[in-house]
Formats: sequence, C-alpha cells, structure tokens
Amino acid sequence: MVGIGALYPAARGTEQYWRLLTAPATDGTPAPAAGGLGDIEVDVARFGIPPAQTGTMARMQVLALEAARQCLQDAGYDRRPLPSDRVDVAVGTCFGLDRQYANALRIEGARYAVELERTLAEHGGDASDASAGTSEEFRAALIRRLGASPHDRVGELVSSIPARVASAFKLRGRTLALESADVTSYLGLAYAMDNLRAGLSDAVLLVVGQRHEGPFVARALAAKGLEEKASTRATAPCDTGPFSEGVGALLVKRLSSAEQDGDRVYATLRSCVLRHEGRPGVFRYPVRAGLWEEAAVAGRTSCAAAEAVQYVEAAGSGVAGESHAEQRALTALFTGAAPGSVAVGSVRDRLGHTFANAGLAGVSKIALALHHRRLPGGGTQSQVPHGGALRAVPMTEDWPAPSGGGPRRAALVGSSLTGTVAHVVMEEHRTSHNRGGAPPEGHRAVTGTGTVSRARPIPIAVVGYGGRFAGCPDAEALWAHTLAGRSMVGPMPDDVFDRSIYYAPGALSLDRSYTDQGASLPVPDGPPPGLRLPPSRYAALDAAQRVALDVAAELLARRGYPPGGLPGSGLVAVGSNLGLHNERRLNSLLCVDVLEQVADGLAALGSLSARTRREVLRLMRDRTVADADFTHALDGCLASGVAALIANEFALDAVPVAVEAACASSLAALDLAVGRLRSGAVDYALAGGVELPCNARDMVLCSSLGLLSHERITPFDESADGFSPGDGCALFLLKRYDDALRDGDPIHGLLRSIGASNDAKSLIAPDIAGQASAMLQAFAQVEFEPSDVDYLEAHGTGTRVGDRVEIAAVAQVYGAVARRRPLDISSAKAFFGHTFAAAGATGLLRALHAVRTATVPPNTSLRNISPDLALDRIPGRIRTDAAPWEAPDGHPRRAAVSSFGTGGINYHLLLEEYQGRPR
Repeated sequence: MVGIGALYPAARGTEQYWRLLTAPATDGTPAPAAGGLGDIEVDVARFGIPPAQTGTMARMQVLALEAARQCLQDAGYDRRPLPSDRVDVAVGTCFGLDRQYANALRIEGARYAVELERTLAEHGGDASDASAGTSEEFRAALIRRLGASPHDRVGELVSSIPARVASAFKLRGRTLALESADVTSYLGLAYAMDNLRAGLSDAVLLVVGQRHEGPFVARALAAKGLEEKASTRATAPCDTGPFSEGVGALLVKRLSSAEQDGDRVYATLRSCVLRHEGRPGVFRYPVRAGLWEEAAVAGRTSCAAAEAVQYVEAAGSGVAGESHAEQRALTALFTGAAPGSVAVGSVRDRLGHTFANAGLAGVSKIALALHHRRLPGGGTQSQVPHGGALRAVPMTEDWPAPSGGGPRRAALVGSSLTGTVAHVVMEEHRTSHNRGGAPPEGHRAVTGTGTVSRARPIPIAVVGYGGRFAGCPDAEALWAHTLAGRSMVGPMPDDVFDRSIYYAPGALSLDRSYTDQGASLPVPDGPPPGLRLPPSRYAALDAAQRVALDVAAELLARRGYPPGGLPGSGLVAVGSNLGLHNERRLNSLLCVDVLEQVADGLAALGSLSARTRREVLRLMRDRTVADADFTHALDGCLASGVAALIANEFALDAVPVAVEAACASSLAALDLAVGRLRSGAVDYALAGGVELPCNARDMVLCSSLGLLSHERITPFDESADGFSPGDGCALFLLKRYDDALRDGDPIHGLLRSIGASNDAKSLIAPDIAGQASAMLQAFAQVEFEPSDVDYLEAHGTGTRVGDRVEIAAVAQVYGAVARRRPLDISSAKAFFGHTFAAAGATGLLRALHAVRTATVPPNTSLRNISPDLALDRIPGRIRTDAAPWEAPDGHPRRAAVSSFGTGGINYHLLLEEYQGRPR
C-alpha cells in the first residue's frame, strides 16, 4: 500500500484521518463522528470534465475523484509520472446514487402527472375546469426541480465513477465498479491482489464510498431490524450502530515494484480471504463462528504467516448474533496466546459503520498504525471477551515489536448482511526478502525486479450454462432462434412500456422516448421448482433477481447438481446495474412529498381553494404509495442481492458480488471470476450478467441522448442508427480445467484469456486504440495469434460510429498477421437487442454454442453492409446464414467475444473448443 485517501465527516485527508484515529477521549470511548460529506467542495473543472456534464454527475463521482486525487498525491504521483497503461481503477459502493434516484423520480413523476390531471378531472367543479394541460405543466416543472440532461444515462451509471477517475488521471487499465454489501471493500482488495499477483496490472487504485443518497436505505434497514441508532455506540453488544458516510482510496502495487519505484510503503497486504455461509431465507449476518475461523486459518495459511498477530481490527457490527460469533471465533483463534497479547479495536468507534467503505477504512487504519508503529485507542472492554489473549486499547499507545523479531502483523475481519465473512492479514514493511513460496499454478510469476514472466495462465473450463431472453425460455432456445435468423426485437408490451405517457416518436425529449421497440422478457411469477420462497418475499424481489434465479436453476439442473451440491468455496459474480429497478421505485415512493410540492406550485392548483388542493393531493398520495411494502425491501433491492439470492437459495458457500462496467459488466464479472479461480481463492465460480432495460426509465434516458434506433437495431448495416434494448440473462459455471477433469464435469468450452483496458478519453465516444489494447492484452496471455481465431462475437451496438470503430480496432489487431481464412463476425444484439450488463454474457453464450456445434452463427436484419466498415482490411465477413465451421488445421476452434461500455471500458475474451485431450 503506497497511497491513502480519506474523506470522512471529521477527517478530510490522510493526516486528519490519523489524528482522528489517535485523538484522546475524556472517557476513552469516543463517539462516532456525526455529519456527512455534503460540505466538501471540489472543483471538477480541474479534472477536465465538460461543463455540460457536471450537472449530471452523481455526488459520489465528485467525491471519488477527490479521494483518488488525494491518494495519488499521497503516493507522490503528483510530482512524478505513474505508468498508466496497466493501472486499474476499481470502485465500490452500495445502494443507489443521488442521480439515479433523481432520474427515477423524474420518470415516475410523469406517471404522477397523468394521474394528477385525471384526478382533477374526476374531482369536478373548479378542479375539473383546471385539469386541462396540468400533466404537461407538471412534467415541465418537475424537470426544472430535479434537473435533466441528455447525459443523465451516463451520469447515473456507477461505472462512470471509475471511468471518470481513469479519464481524469489517464489510467488505462481495467475499470469496473463492484458491490457486495458490507464486504465490498474486501472484494475490491481481493480483486486488486489477484490482478497484481497474476501480472495483469502494475497498480490498482481502489476507491470505496458510502453516502446517504435518499430515504430508501434508512427505511429498508429499519424494516430489517437494522435501523440507524446514531445516539448509541456501535460497540455495544446489541446495537446496530449508525450507518455513516465515508469515501476512501488506496493505491496498491506489488512490493517489488514499489521498492523499485522508490515508493513509500505504508504496509503490505499478505492475504485477503472471503468465505460465505449459504443459507436459504432472508439475508442476514453470518452467525456460525466456524466460518470466521475458516477464513482466518485460510488467510494465514495462504501467506505463510507463522508469527502471531498482535492486533485485530474487529468488525464490531453490534448485531447481536454476528457480534457474538465474531467474539467466539477470535477467542478460539488466539487460544494459547499470552494473556493480553492481542489488542482489539474497531474503526467504527470513530466513524460509525461506513458500510461498503468499512473494510477500506479499517485497512487504511491498520496501514497507518503499522507505518507509525502506534496502536490507535478507542476500543473498550464491551467489545472484547473477558480474559484470555484479547485486550482493548482504550488510549493510543506504542506498538511494541514482536518478541520473536518478526514484523508487526495485524488482522482485519469483516462481515456482510448477505452472509459473507472476510479476513485480511497485513504486516509492516521491512527490507524486501522472499515472502512465501511460488505463485499458484497458472499465474505469471513476478520476479524480484518487478518484471513479469510469460507463464501461460491455466484454462478455465465452462462446465455449465443457462440463459433467458425475449422469446427464449432457456439457453438452447437462444441458439435455435439464432440459427433460424429470427429477431426478437419488436413493439414492447403495453404493461412494460406505457405509450400514452412515455412515447413521442420523431423528436428528442427529456421525459419521452422516440421509439417503442425492444426485446422484452416476461418476468417469472413464481420461484423455480425445488426452491421455497414465501410469496411475500418472492413478490418483493426485483425482476432481475427473479430472472437470474431461474437461469441459475436451469444451469444447475442441466448439470444435475442438487441444491447445495457444489462442494468447496465459490464465487457468484453477476454483471448488473448497481441500482436495481425496485430500489429506485421504492425510493421514488418515499419522495412523494417532492411531487406534492411541485404539484402545489402549479398554476392549475393555485386557482383552487386550499381545501380542494388538500383533498386532491391526499387522493394522489393514497394512489401513489398504496403498494409501498418495505418488509423485504432490502433483500429485493440490493444489487449484490442478485448473486446472494443464488448463493443462499441453492445453499452454495459462494461469495456474492455484483459487478458493473456499463455494457461490459458481464465480461468484467467473468474476469473477476477467472482471477479468483486462477489465484486458488475459490473452487468454482458462477458468473455472467443480467439486466432488463426494457422499461420506461432506460428507454427515456437512452432516447434523450439519441442512442436508440428509431426502428430496429441493425449492426453493421448502412442504415444502422442505434440500438434497441433487450432483456436478458446468461450465467456460466466455471472451474479450473484440471479440477473439471478430475470431477468428471462436462466441458463445453475453455476460457483462455480476458483482456481489458480503458480509453481514458471520452465517456461516450468509442476509441480504436482502447479497444485494440484490450484485444492485445488478451492475446498476450495465450500461445496463439489473432489469425488462429476464426469467429468474433462482436459488441455490435448498431451505431454507425460504434460499428466503424469496432471493426477498425479488429482490423488493427486481427488484420496485422496474414489470415488463412476470413474472420467471421456476428452480433447477438441483432437478435435479442442490447442487453446492457448482460451483453457480454449473451455474446459468450452464442460463441459457446458456436464452438460446441461447429457452426458459425448468422447475422439477421442485415440488408446492406456499411461501406464504412472496411472489412477487407482484416479480412472479415458478415454472414446472413449459418454455416459449418470447418476444423482448423492443427488447433481447436477458437472464438473471441468483445464487450465495450460507456466510459471507455473495453473487454475482450478468447474462447477455445474443448476437444477432449489433456492439456
């Protein structure tokens, strides 16, 4: 760890953060800092952000930029260059952002406007006379109140946060956002360590933040019995503790690289282990003490940490069952240690519970403590079991050197309300020496000079798959529709898209869509067979959760796995919009007072008596909030809840995480999963993506920026004018190749590599160099050349610029070496629309079918290939009919999948046919 950024209510920078942690308190029990981050002023112009986009930026974007700036400055990279091509940016946050809530309220407000006009007309008298034109007047007034811009779709994406950071500091590595409830920071750390140890990255900038963005979170936590109690201390055994704000940043590098580059090293991260307790039922904190011990033992084993830990940064959640489990586990772990030899504290004493940020706040605290060789005070005996090795640290004290002469070492533990525990081991930095054995098989070994060898990564076997799309109840139907050349794009059902409110063909608008075309997927109305979810809980699930649960059931049933039938530790990584529809809808219902204030200021209502206005607004409130049930709201709105629902209902001990990289989200989720498998951290991974963009909000936001086709998406056609949205979900079960052979799993294909990059330029315009960089990185990991790939499942957005740039990037990489045959190119979007976060997984599913069946899939809705594409430079071809895929000479069939996202995010995956031969 070579850089730290810290933004907390009582600490605006690393030095202030350390002073806050070590400040004395009169009674030794400092209360958590109150307040928020609303008063921090950041000059966004210094980050090169166009004025037209500043109003659309979520507040978290602004704070993340400032935390990143602090962190890079703290590391000294304001005075010297940071090699940027291999620097990743990972951002973590939980729950919706302010702009997401505002945009959702604006779209929901259009429905309120229509209902208001109807209510006035039905009321009779003066109200009826005043009703004419009220709807349009209200919609215009609401836009003025909440703000609106054609850039709202880009501004509200969580992945725009790391994209902004990458663009501001010209960082061109991997770019993604992730969320795993309270353990979000730990997933970010694990991701960073995997990429650094694998040699895929030279540095990772991790930024994790949490804010009060709207009324939903407090209401949902209260309904779950986890309401905020700001007047009580988080360390009391049965308090839930306050949910507070904080944004932090870390710059992490390989130790050898940091020493070679002359970095100041705060501390070293030795291990980061996560374990999950897959229990069906409502989401809850883990209570099995053995789970905490398993994570701790695995963490210490993986980093060969034989010496004793001297300090433990406890989760200290205050949730009774979880706190007792943590205390029992800590007592058991340090049985036999000298009395009082292990100090215990919790950063929540000073900050409260910063939720997604909690782990990063704790890691930063330990790093500073190791660097200063001081133990921050604040812990009290109430959070420490009486007697034994554990002791509290009421006041800041010196951190003595271990008696055995080794480095000072600390552990950090955390847990999430979805059932995950985490254990991190850190130690002070000393003169470099060999720290542990050889890297896991399949990794690129890092040498003492910081360079990376060319050891080939192990293949990852696809041993299961499932999917659901418009007109396709399962993954096999997708292939059948593909071979038949049938597009599922058409007019959306009335219950999905209300044309009377949101449809206005022919013109750009801030609250209407100029098209009604999409590929809509029916949402399941009951759980898949074998799962028992109470009707009230199932009804509260987001539509994306329901669809993903059905696809997971299909995947496991195809393989023959019963619930709980996947042995070992796993990961469920789902590419998703970090801000599910249900959460935005419920937050909008809680903001009905905003709608009432807008309505009360209308000229139409101003002419009514005060009594009539009250009656009308009361009727509107009753009709608006009638279905607001928050009993299971948190479980049905958490973005990582899509993955957690799968893990828990199928009793999988698999850590759940949601990943967002705009339209490349599912390939980013697969990249995370592949990294976890190759590092040896998990035994299997279930990964893919889900999104249902056929809804009024996404239609309006995408239409206002002119992204949608006026008719129907036609990738690569000269008439291409944008995309059509499509609902979809595709999931894959992955194992290391050797493990799949050992277990007798069916192997449908092999994932050979995934390359990724960021343009670090425009958040909207595609870039040839950025896309080519991701492709080249993918090929740098394998032994074959672009000329050995016969089929490309292209991103194919259906915009003239997007298609032209993509093919130009393909020509730059795939056309650089003489080809034996033309590269066949196709895109799933012509068949199933643009499935947003699921787009890469949709493409992978088609490519997987292609290599399994030795069939090149066709394109559809293609009339005249655009002359702008210059396919002869590859050379490439775009078929309109399926064709046999002739066996290549001397190697298996190979395909590539591209997925690019808003924010300059680029991913490229290489897939290989499994031929049944040992590798």
